[in-house]
Amino acid sequence: MDMSRTANPADVAKRTKVRYTILLLIFLITTLNYADRATLSITGSAMRGEFGLDAVKMGYIFSAFGWAYVLSQLPAGWLLDRFGARRVYAASIFSWSLFTLLQSSIGLLGSASAAISALFVLRFVMGAAESPAFPANAKVVASWFPTNERGTASAIFNAAQYFAAVVFTPLMAWITHAFGWHSVYLVMGAIGLILAVTWLRVMKNPADHPRVSRAELDYIEQGGGVVTGHKKAARPAELPNTGGWLLVRQLLSNRMLLGVYLAQYCINVLTYFFLTWFPIYLVQARGMTILHAGLVASLPAICGFSGGVLGGILSDGLIRRGCSLTIARKVPIVGGMLLSVCIIGCNYVSTDWVVVALMSLAFFGKGIGALGWAVVADTSPKEALGLSGAIFNMFGNVAGIVTPIVIGYLVAETGSFNGALVFVGANALLTVFSYLVIVKDIKRVELREI
Repeated sequence: MDMSRTANPADVAKRTKVRYTILLLIFLITTLNYADRATLSITGSAMRGEFGLDAVKMGYIFSAFGWAYVLSQLPAGWLLDRFGARRVYAASIFSWSLFTLLQSSIGLLGSASAAISALFVLRFVMGAAESPAFPANAKVVASWFPTNERGTASAIFNAAQYFAAVVFTPLMAWITHAFGWHSVYLVMGAIGLILAVTWLRVMKNPADHPRVSRAELDYIEQGGGVVTGHKKAARPAELPNTGGWLLVRQLLSNRMLLGVYLAQYCINVLTYFFLTWFPIYLVQARGMTILHAGLVASLPAICGFSGGVLGGILSDGLIRRGCSLTIARKVPIVGGMLLSVCIIGCNYVSTDWVVVALMSLAFFGKGIGALGWAVVADTSPKEALGLSGAIFNMFGNVAGIVTPIVIGYLVAETGSFNGALVFVGANALLTVFSYLVIVKDIKRVELREI
């Protein structure tokens, strides 16, 4: 922290709220992040007809993003700890937006096989480009928010995945219907390029931000915020002699963190079902048009968003009432994921509105339980916030590889989505097991000097 910074009495007396501006910005960026991931699920039905894609091929193309996203997590975490969220995140937003935009041109390659190959490659490099996003979000929240606000802040940026569906799923469906699937990628890519520039202009560490008052800075720091961001970890006196891979080994040998990592994988099975196969499920299994499916998909998303915000508020409220961090985080997670199991009930009803109601209830529960990033901000070593978040995100997003492929094979082999919904519901139950049996007390990990 820069102790030379001075503040006049008026500045001290007034606690600014710049942290909420930063939260709004990462919320908007995360909304775009998830909307860009979901472009293929909206345009997929139209592209399947144009390029002759079957369910298995579609599953592999959906998974291309996940392969690169997972493989890039450790390098992304190292970059965040080395260079900070401001520069790394800006480069990430710019790159993934450019690759999104380029997907609009695959039809110009002349043959279906070339177009499919290009789409796979562009989805792959897009996944690599997006890899710093969520570790950067967690790093920013750990810097800008005290512990008793961190659950709500993390829940809000994580709930952006649902807000993306509420806003962009109907919009992208309409663009596809009115102008063709190519236009979706042009519009989304252009929005991202604008946001990359905005991030560079607005984002700074709390200790360096010119609009932050001394009162707000003290409030954040005294509440556990890492106000100097990555520069805190760069000071040799505060960083244990761990080494790169030895540091990774320490994190992976911690039982609590392993339980959190497993749970995030299971939670993300639900996320990737929604991002990849859900609109196609509505079209193929329920007989809806692309436009109708886009509108219907926004209803569970609204419930997921509401649940996500409510989960964070509930968790932080429990902390303020004197509950332990362990209880405050586990109660919403376990309760929410138990509620998500109702997704299996869609196999036993035929009325569309009942299906949508069950999906909405399942994603409301998933939203309440999606507090993994708050747990990461609570538990990660202060010296390795970026790397710890990246490992967590790497484990979680293996689901981005597994889920679309498994569902693709299940649909191809059985001709229905029944097995897919059971697969999703079983992972919700595994999340409950992980937090109740594997994860013990939730607390910040202290690195050992080796």
